[in-house]
Amino acid sequence: MQGRHRIAKRYRFEAAHFLTGLPEGHQCSQMHGHSYEVEFVLTADHLTAPGFVTDFGELAPVKRMIDETLDHTVLNEVLPVVPTSENLAAHLAGWFVEHVEPSLPGRLAAVRVSETASSWAEFELAER
Repeated sequence: MQGRHRIAKRYRFEAAHFLTGLPEGHQCSQMHGHSYEVEFVLTADHLTAPGFVTDFGELAPVKRMIDETLDHTVLNEVLPVVPTSENLAAHLAGWFVEHVEPSLPGRLAAVRVSETASSWAEFELAER
């Protein structure tokens, strides 16, 4: 049977941000905070022993980076991009591909960022 395996790991953190370039009075132009949830999705065509896309333990650097860099911060002060959910997802994908993925058997497929329980933005990597 042909197909692809997928796994996902979710992380949570608290942070504040504000968005520039919005119309005067827009609620997002004011400093406000979110309980963010970030999900990293990895894929593999073939499993490695004992049957993993990637051992979840190998994703520990992601948790460390989130705790040390993003948690309880003002995202405008720590990100090189305007901190929309879309930009945050793309930024985290780039960081993961550079710093974590080279040592993993699985490949990052997408990063999803949720600011609320009912809304999310996703950056999906081109097939590699």
